[in-house]
Amino acid sequence: MAPLSRDRVGDAARPQAASAMSPVERYLAVRRVSETLALPLSAEDQSAQSMPDASPTKWHLAHTTWFFETFILLPRLPGYRVFDPRFAYLFNSYYETLGPRQPRPERGLLTRPSASDVMAYRGHVDEAMQRMLSSNAASVAELLDLGLAHEEQHQELILMDVLHLFAQSPLKPAYAPASAAHAAPDPGAMGFVDFEGGLVAIGHDGEGFAFDNEGPRHSVYLEPYRLADRLVTNAEWLRFIEDGGYANPQYWLADGWARAQAEGWTAPAYWRRGDDGAWRSMTLHGLRPLDPHAPVCHVSYYEADAYAAWAGRRLPSEAEWEHAAEGLPIRGTFTVKGRLSGPSALPSGGLRQMFGEVWEWTRSAYSPYPGFRAAEGAVGEYNGKFMAGQMVLRGGACVTPDGHVRATYRNFFHPHQRWMFSGVRLAEDAQRKRHPVHSSEFARDVVSGLSHPTKTLSPKYFYDAEGSRLFEAICETAEYYPTRTEVALLRRIAEDLSAEIAEAAALVEFGSGASVKTRVLLDAAPQIAVYAPIDISPDALAEAERAIRRDYPALEVASLAEDFTKALGLPGAVAGRPVVGFFPGSTIGNFTPEEARAFLASARRLLGKDSSFIVGIDLVKDPAVLEAAYDDAAGVTAAFNKNLLVRMNRELGGDFEPGRFRHQAVWNAAERRIEMHLVSRTDQVVHVAGRAFRFAAGESLHTENSYKFTLEGFSALAGEAGWQVRRTWSSEDPAFAVVLLSA
Repeated sequence: MAPLSRDRVGDAARPQAASAMSPVERYLAVRRVSETLALPLSAEDQSAQSMPDASPTKWHLAHTTWFFETFILLPRLPGYRVFDPRFAYLFNSYYETLGPRQPRPERGLLTRPSASDVMAYRGHVDEAMQRMLSSNAASVAELLDLGLAHEEQHQELILMDVLHLFAQSPLKPAYAPASAAHAAPDPGAMGFVDFEGGLVAIGHDGEGFAFDNEGPRHSVYLEPYRLADRLVTNAEWLRFIEDGGYANPQYWLADGWARAQAEGWTAPAYWRRGDDGAWRSMTLHGLRPLDPHAPVCHVSYYEADAYAAWAGRRLPSEAEWEHAAEGLPIRGTFTVKGRLSGPSALPSGGLRQMFGEVWEWTRSAYSPYPGFRAAEGAVGEYNGKFMAGQMVLRGGACVTPDGHVRATYRNFFHPHQRWMFSGVRLAEDAQRKRHPVHSSEFARDVVSGLSHPTKTLSPKYFYDAEGSRLFEAICETAEYYPTRTEVALLRRIAEDLSAEIAEAAALVEFGSGASVKTRVLLDAAPQIAVYAPIDISPDALAEAERAIRRDYPALEVASLAEDFTKALGLPGAVAGRPVVGFFPGSTIGNFTPEEARAFLASARRLLGKDSSFIVGIDLVKDPAVLEAAYDDAAGVTAAFNKNLLVRMNRELGGDFEPGRFRHQAVWNAAERRIEMHLVSRTDQVVHVAGRAFRFAAGESLHTENSYKFTLEGFSALAGEAGWQVRRTWSSEDPAFAVVLLSA
């Protein structure tokens, strides 16, 4: 028996991307994998059946061929000649409507046809399928998808059944050589990821191929829960054994305990204890020393449930598992890596090993989703007829073909079965609670904004130290006109503004200021006695205060660390003085019209009777000019926008990958605003402030609106908030305005 090399396994399972292949190429690529998997096996290996649940490799190769012959060629290819009519009895699996068949436990008695005859059968059907797909692939597209997915399932079954067969041999042969021995890394202590639950959607949405049992998509209510960040390891399972887990009925379901006692279970299916007391495991690489850090494998549902009870936790429901997995990249070992056993979990944040290592038992019985309808005809027997007495597994295994599974994929086995590559991920109930580490207003706003169907976050959180630095850099870009235009306008009207400011006045700036715009006003109006900046960022405020004190030593500085939309009172140094508010930069455009009206009203109350308010507003103009201003060619605005993700990572324990989002600026003509978004490049799940949030590919986090005004529209808005427009000044294109309001 020639052993299969690791390279050959990898090559066999690595066809080019399906989307780039013709139907004929897709068909032949999948069929080639099955035959490559059989190459290391002798004719005797391919004919043996080690138990009723398993099938000979030769039978798998013939049955998948019978599927294409029966469901595609016979009814749809004119003149097709059946290879051998007797094969309909030999290689039908469970399709009752298609007639009698060889009993499953007796498939190993089929010494005829020979392995070479089966390969001739495959060649006959493949030639006809190529003719069919070359001339009329569109008519059988759905059946082709089903047939190829069906064959991929049997590729996994071949490896499962071969392992069980070889495990019965005293020679303990290897199907494939193992890679050079090396110590697997310790995955570290098991952590848990919190999920809020609530009303969530699970199931396939009908876009692209899925098995019928994966849909329809529907709503499920989940209580808050926690999911282990990795799979249970062999070392952890050993502690279960050493603590008498297999001997203590209190951990076991009644049927599970009866089965364990009847079959003498004392460890997972392929574990063997040597004369030296050391544990070994039978794998497709032969009998190997037990890897303590690898995920435990080949355990039944009964064992998985007993382990969870021993660990003081439980198995997840399939809805919990899918809700957690939705949006995660489908990365794992799979057969494409050429490694036929699950590796240990690599240390990282968030959920690990969700796909392609071992199938993960859930506590959900395999049953139809609401609205499920089996397909008509014999093909409708594919999944629906098994929806009783079995349990659901999720995620795929190291013997699953790459690209075969999805987050919605439902595998199912009887609870006592152990020969599949099945393992354990723990779950537990959680309480809705505050997370004290992340109980700030920032955290609350992030959780609230990301929980909304349309994800949003206030632009006030842009301005940490790095955000403020980047904004200053934005102001220097060629495309960003507002700062240059407003500064030029302020310099032109400086004397006019100074004439409107009373002696010994207090200048109250909404925002930390200290920029050139603030200095234009301070230089033009030396009668200002107190400068009172208000800002939510203590760092930005401190920096502004230091700069103003240094450059204007005669000016009293009285700062207020507060959200300027919520400030209830001014610093004591302002009391008794004429008050002038200053709100440059068209920052008021960041508010919705309702918020702008509320802000203007609150500013009027804060500044007091007889106060004045200088407000900069950007005016409506050519959308191309606006979009360029918020999406500069150098990418400074994009970095400014993405810094919001960096800040959430740093301050709220997030795991955003900024590279997985793109910056977008777009003009919304109906709302008269330029919008900034962070658009997810892919389906993904991110964690921040102790919560998990899903982003679909193309879904955005709406980070800023910048409303643009007409002078008439702003005058009406200010009037509704109790202000009167005293004077206005406007620039030439690109148009910008400074408005002086009186209380």
